[in-house]
Amino acid sequence: MNQKSYRLFFKKGLRILRWTFLCYLLYFIICITIPFSKMKEVSEEFRSNFSVEQFYSDSTGVDRAMVVEDSLDALNLRLNMIEQAKETILFSTFSMKQDVICEQIFSAVYAAAERGIKVLILGDGLSCSVDMGKNPMYYALGTHPNVTIRFYNNLNLLKPWTFNGRMHDKYIIIDDQILLLGGRNTSGYFLGNSDGKHLSYDRDILVYNTAANTNSSKESVITQVRDYFYSVWNLKECTDEFNTIPFFKKEKIEQAKQMFFKTYQELCDTQPELFKPTDYMSMTLPTNKITLITNPTHIMSKEPYILYELFELMKQAKERVWIQSPYLVFNDTMYKNFQALSESIPDFRVLLNSTAVGDNFMASSDYTFNRSKVLATGAQFYEFQGNRSTHNKSLVIDDEIAIIGSFNFDMRSVYLDTEVMLIVHGKEFTSELAFYISKMQNELALPVLADGSYGENLDVEPAIMSKFHRVIYPITSVIFQLFRYLL
Repeated sequence: MNQKSYRLFFKKGLRILRWTFLCYLLYFIICITIPFSKMKEVSEEFRSNFSVEQFYSDSTGVDRAMVVEDSLDALNLRLNMIEQAKETILFSTFSMKQDVICEQIFSAVYAAAERGIKVLILGDGLSCSVDMGKNPMYYALGTHPNVTIRFYNNLNLLKPWTFNGRMHDKYIIIDDQILLLGGRNTSGYFLGNSDGKHLSYDRDILVYNTAANTNSSKESVITQVRDYFYSVWNLKECTDEFNTIPFFKKEKIEQAKQMFFKTYQELCDTQPELFKPTDYMSMTLPTNKITLITNPTHIMSKEPYILYELFELMKQAKERVWIQSPYLVFNDTMYKNFQALSESIPDFRVLLNSTAVGDNFMASSDYTFNRSKVLATGAQFYEFQGNRSTHNKSLVIDDEIAIIGSFNFDMRSVYLDTEVMLIVHGKEFTSELAFYISKMQNELALPVLADGSYGENLDVEPAIMSKFHRVIYPITSVIFQLFRYLL
């Protein structure tokens, strides 16, 4: 082949590659959008089997609970819980990173595995594969004989319609006795105080089963969450990861094991209180009943189980409903229900991030476009103005119902992601959660008036939006309307 023929052959090859890529890109876009554009409703069967009475009890239950508000407390509790394990650790999270906080947590997990504890770790296939990379510490962990790591729904470029099915659950179960569940992912952005500049406010609920190892243990919500964990764990979409050692990583994996030993020993030496038995009974408050609610766990467009259940509960309110959600991305169903609730409930308020501090670029873009429509629902909105974003997902209904979990009031949490929420019937716990929501609202938020301006709060100044966001939000807020049902 002469030089001229070679150039022609090369150019033709490039054209074929370019058109192949463009065709695939079009195929990818169609597959991740069109199948999800029509949002489902809950089935008649689900409606007929649902009753709000299932969340209430006239007597004190076996579960006690507390709100975990502080990020350092959230880290320390995780370390202490892992140390208390006698048989199993079930660990589910949307994301795990490669930072110092993960080194600390998984050094404690590795130490537990060395003691003979069975550890199952379940992560979202897209977020975790990106965030964990090929870090040797996860190979050191995953190849331990007592540890298994699985991912839910790994990205399959040949089946792009599977892209949107994400596992957004975040919880840890220790034996059948302790549960920590909420909105925190596993990283320094949510846990500890090692990076105060990049740290999100968030919230967990700690549940202590007083009837563990007795015949009454099955009455605990921990049994429900445990069964739910295994139902996801055993899905065909879940695959084992980090379970074989690449030959070129053997040395680094040995180094990672030594890092685990060293980190764990340093924690034991510098913070010995974290590794001592803890009186969870005295830390927690009594509850009448705690119940788990979840979305479907398949990877395609879902019936909005959690949204339906939350709206049905809120409709029972006589005096107040307080909602805290990082973002609001509504469809017609959500707009109509919020308007109906605002007309029937005397104190209906919602606390969310202002666009100046929100860390979800797409959700903040959508709120920029639809803010006036959201405000028109009639609820009293408060926009958070702190020095960092909130990630809290909670509700208070009257004086008896408190709800904490992973669910945002956006269409992704409603129709696309797996989600978990705990519904707590108990006056003392509800009062504790109401205190924290009210404190954040009064100290770090501004009320939003009907015209979109801010009301007065002498202790709070409006956060200043960055120049980049002032320029980009007016553009992205319009573009994202084309596929906002994915946000």
